[in-house]
Amino acid sequence: MSMPDASVLDAKANTTIAFTDGACKGNPGAGGWGAYLVFADGQTEAWCGGDSATTNNRMELMGAIYALINSPTDSTLEIWTDSSYVKNGITQWIDGWKKKGWKTANKKPVANQDLWQQLDELRQARDVSWHWVKGHAGHEGNEKADALANLGVERVLAGNPDPYNTIAATNTQSTKEVKKKP
Repeated sequence: MSMPDASVLDAKANTTIAFTDGACKGNPGAGGWGAYLVFADGQTEAWCGGDSATTNNRMELMGAIYALINSPTDSTLEIWTDSSYVKNGITQWIDGWKKKGWKTANKKPVANQDLWQQLDELRQARDVSWHWVKGHAGHEGNEKADALANLGVERVLAGNPDPYNTIAATNTQSTKEVKKKP
């Protein structure tokens, strides 16, 4: 009898695994982001938030930013995203943008430069690996991140856009909002 395959949500030694996503109702429109973190000790955290006037790409970046903000800096961080924009931007394009003064190959300003700069700063001096996963394809981690991003949109539409740690709220049987601005 063979052992079942490990779940993508299983903890890894000395590693935090983060699944991130963004969502928008209209693009631009009300948007949300989500970050689901699995720590090396098996503990998890789920973060979401959003903005009333944003784009899907900004929300995808915010998911990754919050994964970096809420993960320990002394262990490896794996970020899994269904956004080619985020993965390619941080692994292939960002160094060229910086060399060109935050301009694209077409000499236009880089869209979402403020968030790219924040993401770049947060990843410095850290061991971060970036992974793409097909969205809406049943990937367990991506489905959790997608649900969080949609919860972020719902919270925005209900007038509660601030970052929210859903695990902390669940564990304390409270709706207390955890505010941690990037």
